[in-house]
Amino acid sequence: MTSVVYFCLIPLLVLIFTAQLVYMPFTLLSVWGVMLVTMIWRYSQGRIVPVSKWITAAFVLCCLAAIYIRFKSFWGVEAGVALLSTCLFAKCLESKNIRDLLISFNFGLFVSASLFLHSQSFVMTCAVLLCLIFCFIGLYRIQTTKFLSQHNKKISIKNDLKLVTKFLTIAIPFFIVLFIFFPRLPPLWRVPIASGQAVTGMSDRMSPGDIAQLSQSSALAFRILGDLKQLPQRQDMYWRAMVLDDYDGAVWTNNAINQTPVHYDNERLKAIDYQYLSAEPQQTWIMSLEHSVPAESTYQMYADGSIKARRMIQSNQPIHLSWIGSKDLKYQNAETNLQHTQQLNFPLQPNTQILAKQLWQQSHAQPELYIKNVLQWYRQQNFVYTLSPGILSGNRTDQFLFETKKGFCEHYASSFVLLMRYAGLPARVVIGYQGGQMAPDGQSWEVRQLDAHAWSEVYIDGIWQRVDPTAAIAPQRVDEGMQQYLQQNDHIWGEQTSHFWKQQNFNFVKNLRVWTDYLGYQWQNKVVGYDVDRQKSFLSKLGIFSIYTYALIMIITIIVLVALFAVWLWFRNIKQRSRIERDILKFQKKLPQSLKRRTSETFKRWMFRLAQNVQQQESFDEIIKTYEKLTFSRQSTPEDHIKFKQLLKDCSSELKRAEKTCHPAEN
Repeated sequence: MTSVVYFCLIPLLVLIFTAQLVYMPFTLLSVWGVMLVTMIWRYSQGRIVPVSKWITAAFVLCCLAAIYIRFKSFWGVEAGVALLSTCLFAKCLESKNIRDLLISFNFGLFVSASLFLHSQSFVMTCAVLLCLIFCFIGLYRIQTTKFLSQHNKKISIKNDLKLVTKFLTIAIPFFIVLFIFFPRLPPLWRVPIASGQAVTGMSDRMSPGDIAQLSQSSALAFRILGDLKQLPQRQDMYWRAMVLDDYDGAVWTNNAINQTPVHYDNERLKAIDYQYLSAEPQQTWIMSLEHSVPAESTYQMYADGSIKARRMIQSNQPIHLSWIGSKDLKYQNAETNLQHTQQLNFPLQPNTQILAKQLWQQSHAQPELYIKNVLQWYRQQNFVYTLSPGILSGNRTDQFLFETKKGFCEHYASSFVLLMRYAGLPARVVIGYQGGQMAPDGQSWEVRQLDAHAWSEVYIDGIWQRVDPTAAIAPQRVDEGMQQYLQQNDHIWGEQTSHFWKQQNFNFVKNLRVWTDYLGYQWQNKVVGYDVDRQKSFLSKLGIFSIYTYALIMIITIIVLVALFAVWLWFRNIKQRSRIERDILKFQKKLPQSLKRRTSETFKRWMFRLAQNVQQQESFDEIIKTYEKLTFSRQSTPEDHIKFKQLLKDCSSELKRAEKTCHPAEN
């Protein structure tokens, strides 16, 4: 067995390893890496060096321990795929004969398909496709190595890749027909989804530094679909995630009272429908436009205005939402409890408390005027919006308001809420995203991680009113969007990171990221999102409404494809034979009439008759074998046809030499 077959395993394992870099723990990846290096060393020796079963068992035990420590189980998406991958690495490590290789490549097909349990993105699809190609090359090479060695044929990975690609190309029309017309059946069971992972960069707590880290990422967070002209302007696009109203002096968290389900009269609402499409398949919090309600029963609205899935889901399908404008929703069974939004059960900030008292007195105890005066005070104190504010300790709010005066959205939202509470006004922090930008096709709205934002809400006249103190300090951040603001104001990154940010803002890099995200969206929307409803809609556009018509069209389409394939094979054989016949006719024209091919004579019998006229008959024996290979074997190559033409010339030369010495024999 040639070592080329073994080396087909290496790129397969490298692809499987690379595709799981962001899903598997570092310890497990490290063990896989050692196993991979061991295999590379093993195959580079020129002969297959067997690996001890004890060493293989030790690797497997280390992998199992890493899987259990990370996932606490061997059951589930990540743990299951990790276990399958471990088995594949171990099997490849001990492979030493044809049987082991067949098992490894076939098992590799199964493990490659299991990668879709991690993600169904376009990038993952390309990785899986490459894995399949390497598996097919390995299986094809196993089946043909013995034949080629017997005929002294050169083994070429290039030819193998060409043939495998050709086979896949032939199968593509059948894939497309089955994908479009085959019934979309619901799953018999659901894959358990691991919980406890961060979703879209948001958590249920806020402390200095969290959102600053998000703001440095240009990764796509989610996409909005629908009639974008009816949605508010960029400066009014506040994508709400959750409310944080409990504070311990350092960290804001979400109070359980906010997670009380509420109901609303959806029929009386005059709403504008739009769709939310998360960049991550695993979703908990839905980043809805402020004053939105879910249009699907799968999702629930809660007392703080947040929207969550009733259960953890993993899907890249658009979520239908309805925006009711600036109206205040009237909930049914909504539990009203404002006490926790007024609590001051945390270390008091004395200077902040004194400031609140002074401004409250200046406002004559009027909430609206007090809010206006607080925002005006922010503007007058020369605050700076920056993503490098430094570390705060002790009385953090006092230190921020009266010493550093440098911060980003969460610093301003947090300090503003405390100023409201010191004045006796119910207030809370809201985190989510703000703004966004139009997609390249102008058909959707993209919101990225750098658009992450925090703002405040104050309870006045029975309504929670949004107040964004960041807009008072950096209005361009809200009006023009975070990405544009970062490009125009390099100083907010600090001296150490400004040069790095400039490098990242080359137009090529920026456009590449935008178009990559757009390609991923189209893949999710057109391919992954092709479900039962979309199939019915597509078939109805074709005028197919009956199940019998549908089945008949699918059967006819498959028959037509098979017939076209058969016709193509027939024409290819005719073309191949016609080239051979043309060469034979040229050869025959040079012969005397007595040696020309008779009507009922086969090529083999004709060559035997001609060979009787010469002393050296090796060329005639060889040309018979080459002719039969070109005519009847699928293993023929262009080199065989060149050889056939040369043999015809050799036979012609032999006959000419024989004619000079004696008369040709006749039968």
